[in-house]
Amino acid sequence: MPRIEFYVLSSATTAERLRAACQLAGKAWRHGLPVFLRGRDADQCAELDQLLWQFRQESFIPHGLHQDDPQAPVVIGLDEAPAAAQGVLINLGSTLSAHVDRFSRVIEIVNQEPDLLTACRENFRSYRQRGYDPKRVEL
Repeated sequence: MPRIEFYVLSSATTAERLRAACQLAGKAWRHGLPVFLRGRDADQCAELDQLLWQFRQESFIPHGLHQDDPQAPVVIGLDEAPAAAQGVLINLGSTLSAHVDRFSRVIEIVNQEPDLLTACRENFRSYRQRGYDPKRVEL
């Protein structure tokens, strides 16, 4: 059963949320874990792809869009099944992934934007209803 964590940001900006996702993806990759970054839509996936190229000047995080390279160390996608099992899912979508059980860890990144807070609260309840024990982590 995966470990579920809700990382809560104090800001309400989308940019901070995406930056946190990139930082967490880099950290998991450096620890040898496969990462699946789940975007809310194709535009956000493209934005994550660009951000991973430039958010850290001193290092590179190997990544690719799922349709281009589903075996990349950090895969960016929507609702595709991950090619690697037991990795980390960083969920930026507003709903639960259908593939939660394929991961050892699931991270939901929450900011203070009202609609996102509502969706994340619903996700938290959904995880509990499914028997998971989600935890809250303040960033």
